[in-house]
Amino acid sequence: MPKVGMDEIRRPQLIHATMQVIDNVGLQGASVSLISKAAGVSPGIINHYFGGKDGLLEATMRSVLRQLSEGVQERITLQDPDDVIGRIKAIVGGNFDPRQLDSKVVKTWLAFWSQAMHDPMLYRLQRVNERRLLSHLRLELKRVLPHDKAQLTAQAIAALIDGIWLRGALTPGGIDGDLAQRIITDYLELQLPKEHFDYHRKLISKGAH
Repeated sequence: MPKVGMDEIRRPQLIHATMQVIDNVGLQGASVSLISKAAGVSPGIINHYFGGKDGLLEATMRSVLRQLSEGVQERITLQDPDDVIGRIKAIVGGNFDPRQLDSKVVKTWLAFWSQAMHDPMLYRLQRVNERRLLSHLRLELKRVLPHDKAQLTAQAIAALIDGIWLRGALTPGGIDGDLAQRIITDYLELQLPKEHFDYHRKLISKGAH
């Protein structure tokens, strides 16, 4: 039996090792044996705590999604409560945070998306993540747009985030978070009343952001 508290010690170690091995050899090649070796533990530890590779991938993605959610929330709280543009840009920025663009994390995301189509638990995690993003966006957009247009605009921004992220992940240059912000901001300028951009730029000129 493992010692009390060993779970909290081993979990981050194993999650990091999982991402490292996926980065090196891909999901298909990421065996329990390789992951346990990278983590410096026995394969039995993985089977004990996670029930094997699938459970470990789920735990790894829960950790990545938690980090994503916390990063987005941290950025939102730094914005002026009335700056809708700044708050939407914070949501976008959280999805392109440097921690999310690390090679290990990017390849883990790609592995997760491909596997989620076949694994009900991973699919549920993906749906939770999708709903959370849309909820954040709708909350801000409904303050300045009619309900139906806010819904549609939130869907469009989410699609842009996913598309830019995936496109970047599959190109040699990697994901360009600054480019993503510019593209999405250009789209927002076509959808939102001009006065909200004027307010946002006024705050920037005062050094509020």
